[in-house]
Amino acid sequence: MREDFQDELTRVSRTLVTMAKAVREAMRQASSALLTSDHTMAQQVTARDAEIDVLYRVVEDRVYDLVARRQPVAGDLRKVLTALQVAADLERMGDLSVHVARAALRRHPAPAVVPELADLFRAMSTVADGLAAKIVSALADHDAVLGAQLDRDDDAMDHLHRELFSVMLSPQWPLGVEAAIDGALLGRYYERYADHAVNVGHHVVFLASGKDD
Repeated sequence: MREDFQDELTRVSRTLVTMAKAVREAMRQASSALLTSDHTMAQQVTARDAEIDVLYRVVEDRVYDLVARRQPVAGDLRKVLTALQVAADLERMGDLSVHVARAALRRHPAPAVVPELADLFRAMSTVADGLAAKIVSALADHDAVLGAQLDRDDDAMDHLHRELFSVMLSPQWPLGVEAAIDGALLGRYYERYADHAVNVGHHVVFLASGKDD
């Protein structure tokens, strides 16, 4: 019975890894579309979000089935429910990637990011990709150390987010309100993407070690 439970939990974990890879690719493509005004790539991100949603429902169905049939208690129950929380954070990261892609679509053929902010958003996209890559590895290897590092890695995104607002609120800001609103919304998408990555890291620590970080 115990081995069957672990086997089913392993299948859930594998689905989470697949989901994490899809979420990473979604933000990579969304960022590229944003910075290059690539209409086709942005559309691909919005279309493929359905795949991430399906993976979330697969995890959800498996978790509910596992709870109903195995009736786990204590630590086992927490692990199962934590896996569901991981899926929820990953699904939200996918949604935020879509928000970035839609920002590119709204402004096409004009760039959604003004030249004054391009370097900042390029740096944000690099940090976001690094966080997502670490999530994939942490989930695949059940690595609590990598999971714990995500909290620290998020500091880079927070710094960029503050710098973004410093630029836009400066008296020397040469553009109007519309460009600042676009920048603020996009900055929020990347900042929230990183926050959900940190949440996943906390969950990975528990899944890997059975202990809260």
